[in-house]
Amino acid sequence: MRRLASSSLLALALALSSWLTPTFVAAEPPRPPKTPLVLKAARMFDATTGANVSPGLVVVDKGVITGVGARAVIPANATTVDLGDATLLPGLIDVHTHLTGEASNDWKADELDGFKMAPAERGIRATVYAERTLLAGFTTVRDVGSSDLVDVGLRNAIDAGVILGPRMLVAVNAIGSRGGHCDPTAGYTPDTLQEPGIEAGVADGPDQMRAAVRYAVKHGADVIKTCASGGVLSLRDKVDSPQLTQAEVNALVDEAHDLGLKVAAHAHGSEAAKRAVRAGVDSIEHGSFLDDEALDLMKRRGSALVYTPVLCLRDRLKASGAPPQVVDKANAAIAKMAGTMRRALAKGVLIAFGSDAGVCPHGSQVKQFADMVQRGMTPAAVLRSATSGAAKLLGLEGKVGALRVGLRADVIAVPGDPLRDVTRLEHVSFVLRDGVVVRHSGS
Repeated sequence: MRRLASSSLLALALALSSWLTPTFVAAEPPRPPKTPLVLKAARMFDATTGANVSPGLVVVDKGVITGVGARAVIPANATTVDLGDATLLPGLIDVHTHLTGEASNDWKADELDGFKMAPAERGIRATVYAERTLLAGFTTVRDVGSSDLVDVGLRNAIDAGVILGPRMLVAVNAIGSRGGHCDPTAGYTPDTLQEPGIEAGVADGPDQMRAAVRYAVKHGADVIKTCASGGVLSLRDKVDSPQLTQAEVNALVDEAHDLGLKVAAHAHGSEAAKRAVRAGVDSIEHGSFLDDEALDLMKRRGSALVYTPVLCLRDRLKASGAPPQVVDKANAAIAKMAGTMRRALAKGVLIAFGSDAGVCPHGSQVKQFADMVQRGMTPAAVLRSATSGAAKLLGLEGKVGALRVGLRADVIAVPGDPLRDVTRLEHVSFVLRDGVVVRHSGS
C-alpha cells in the first residue's frame, strides 16, 4: 500500500515536522500533531446554513476543531497552512458504500472470485479501497454489507491507525429473506453451496429477523442493513418486489432500535419501502420506483432517501457480460431513479449522499455531485447531503459533518468555489482526518 499520498505530502511533513509526526513512512499509527494547526483559505463552507464564509479559517488541536472563522483565537505555537484560493469544507460522508469489494469489467471472473478469493486477500485489497476513498475526501462512510467480518476488521484496523481510511460504520451482513437479494446463494443449484442461515444474514420470519440482528450486533455491527426488495445485481428476483412481510421488517427494525442501531433498507419498489418506513426504518436506499404515497410517508416519518445513481453501472454491465436479466433490471431502475429523486426533492424528503461504491470504483463517487445538481439539487444542498445531512442520518451530528468548535477535525479543501462549480469536488487537494494530514497537493 502507498504510504505517501503524494510527494507534496512528504514536503509538508518535513516542513511542519514540529507538529506532524512521521506517519505513513513507518509502521507507527498516525496521531494528531502535538501543537495546534491553523488552516487558512479564501472561503469555507458552512454546512449548517449552506453558505460560504470568508475568509476560511479553522484551528485544530489534538484532533478537535477549537476555533472557526475570523474571531477564532490562534495559539502562539500554532503552525499555519495557507491553502490560498480554495474552499475549506467538512470531511465528506458517503452513507452507502461496500469497501470490502470492487466490481471489475468481467462478470464471470467476479463470480469466481467470490468463491476462490480468501477473506484475508479481500481484506488486504480493501485497504487499498479505503485509502482511495479517504484521499478522495470522504472521511466517514457507512458500509452496508460485507461477509466474513472483513468490514469489521477493516474498520478496526483504521481505528487503530494501522492503515489509512475513513471512519467506518459497518453492518457485518445485510439481512434479508431466503432467496432474496441478500441471500448469497440465490441463483445457484441447491447442491452448490451450503444453505445459509442468520450468520450469512438470511432469515425467515420475525423471530429469525431478530436473531439475525442480534448476531450482527454481537459481531460488531454499528448499523443494520436489510434488503426489503429485490435488487439489480441479483439473478432470481424482480427488482421492485417486496421481500419481507410487514411483521418481519417490524421485528428487524424494532430489535435494531432497541439495541441502539439505525436501519438502512435497500428498497427499489414502493410497497417494500412503505413496509420499511411504517416499521420505522431510518433510510431507504436506492428508491428507484417510489410512488408519491411512499415519498409522502417518508417525509411524514422522517426517513431519508439515499439516492444512488451508480453512474458507471450501464457501461460496466455492458462491458462485463452481465446476464440479460440483470441488464434489463438495471436499465429499468436507471430510467426511473432520477425522476424519483426530483419528486422527493419537491416533497422535502431528506436526501443523503450515498454512492454504492464498490459497484463503481471506490473514489469515483466524487463525480456524483454534478449528477445530483443536474437532477435538481443546488450545489449547497448537494454539499449538505454529504456533510451535515449525512451526519444527521448516521447519528453523528455531534461528532462530524460541520466545521464547528468541538467536532472532530475532519477538514478537506478544494480549489476554487464548489458553490459556483460543484465539479471542484472532483479535485480535493487537502484532507485532514481526525487532525492528521493525509493529503496535501496542488491537484
